[in-house]
Amino acid sequence: MTAWRRYLAEGIGTAALLCAVVGSGVMAENLAAGNMAVALLANTLATVFALYVLIEALGPVSGAHFNPAVSLVMAYRRDLPRNQVVFYMLAQLTGAAMGVWLAHAMFDLEVFQYASKVRSGYGQCLAEAVATAGLLFVILRAPVGKASAMVACYIGAAYWFTASTSFANPAAVFGRMMSNTFAGISPWDAPAFMLAELVGASVGVLLDSWLGSDKDAMH
Repeated sequence: MTAWRRYLAEGIGTAALLCAVVGSGVMAENLAAGNMAVALLANTLATVFALYVLIEALGPVSGAHFNPAVSLVMAYRRDLPRNQVVFYMLAQLTGAAMGVWLAHAMFDLEVFQYASKVRSGYGQCLAEAVATAGLLFVILRAPVGKASAMVACYIGAAYWFTASTSFANPAAVFGRMMSNTFAGISPWDAPAFMLAELVGASVGVLLDSWLGSDKDAMH
């Protein structure tokens, strides 16, 4: 398979994911009549369903990373050719922006905007590290053929047990800082989230290596 098909799949998948996250956030906020719990639940369900479908549909093409932290880990493990990782990340970041702009256009919002929603503090950053560590741990430990369901379920749960609502994805942070909606994050808070996610991804890899493979555990 030619590399450009992988990059295209990553761009399309990340765009669709961010469109689902932002678009469902707008719809949820419009319909929830100020009930933030209901809005978050709707946003969570839409994200979970979209993530599962996108991983199933695009996994055979590109691995369905949709996340620079995942691509970096896969390149580190040599599951992704290292000369492709930069192009994966560029496709993901571009796709994230395009997905957010598409969501804005569908809801008749100003297409190009920046978020004012503050997401700062030690607890938020710790939550992002925890969320991303868990995500990478789940991806690396998932049995063959079960990653899509396990990742979607984990993200759905992490929306609720983390203080940050589990972005767990630098591309998602990049896209969501360009959306002054329910799902947005202030550009001033974005760098700390991204750094925490990269730290968390490293922790997830470390935890996986400590546990070893099934064969290692049996000896």
